[in-house]
Amino acid sequence: MDMVLKTVNLTKRYDTQYAVQNLNMNVERGKIYGLLGRNGAGKTTTIRMVTGLLQPTDGDVFLFGEKMKTPTKPIFQRIGALIESPAFYENLTARENLKIIADLRGTQSKNSIDDALKLVNLENETKKKVRQYSLGMKQRLGIAMAMMHNPEFIILDEPTNGLDPIGIQQIRLLIKKLSAENGVTVLISSHILSEIEQMADKVGIIDKGVLVEELTMDEIRYRNRHYLKLNVSDIKRAIPILEKELFIHDFEIVNDCEMKIYDLDKDLGIINRMLVMNGVDVSELHVKKGNLEEYFLKLTGGVTIG
Repeated sequence: MDMVLKTVNLTKRYDTQYAVQNLNMNVERGKIYGLLGRNGAGKTTTIRMVTGLLQPTDGDVFLFGEKMKTPTKPIFQRIGALIESPAFYENLTARENLKIIADLRGTQSKNSIDDALKLVNLENETKKKVRQYSLGMKQRLGIAMAMMHNPEFIILDEPTNGLDPIGIQQIRLLIKKLSAENGVTVLISSHILSEIEQMADKVGIIDKGVLVEELTMDEIRYRNRHYLKLNVSDIKRAIPILEKELFIHDFEIVNDCEMKIYDLDKDLGIINRMLVMNGVDVSELHVKKGNLEEYFLKLTGGVTIG
């Protein structure tokens, strides 16, 4: 696979405290990669090391297949980044703000500003001062700043943080558009499970500075597919009944009383009746839908996100 970003044992330590430890992340070209974790899990530290804003204690960063020792201009001309809250001159318009950035970067294309504003749906909001913009509009303008030089890879650190539902939806649609229509590779960090679930092709789950899992959304959906939740009085007695009498073999034992059954073609009434007839009391039996939140909680020891 063609990896735009690869980290190998990336580590940041402050004295004896690890902010990020032995992180191995793989961001594939043209995909949306969601770096998911609670606030303080190490997401921003990781992004700062990837973009050269923070020197790693150990480990390596590979961008476009090239090992990064020190930031180089040719590599970073291919990258756009929005880390934490974007900074603007509030008394200037969006166009004036972008003009300053274009001059600083040496962006030559005369259409770069108009194209960037159109990309983020701000082309009709250019007469307003930025101080009159909503938080969502400012976030979109920040993405325009990051995209103005047409990067191949864009890095967004909590881009929906603090936004209302409409603002979140606008950012989500924009990110998906960048990937689907413009072919841009996206690395997005977030602590909002539902947003990552709706956007990402691949997810890296980071907890206490450690990347505990990295897998595609298709793999997550398979692992968290619909199931029958069954709570019984005696799980050991229930298993042979399910296997021999009902031919149910695709299941997972959760604890002494609970199991997940993935054979969804089985009739709930028949399962309940067969167990009760054989002396196994059933306290719960119903269909449940697994999701990214459930998977996150399982990986992080039941600690919620946020």
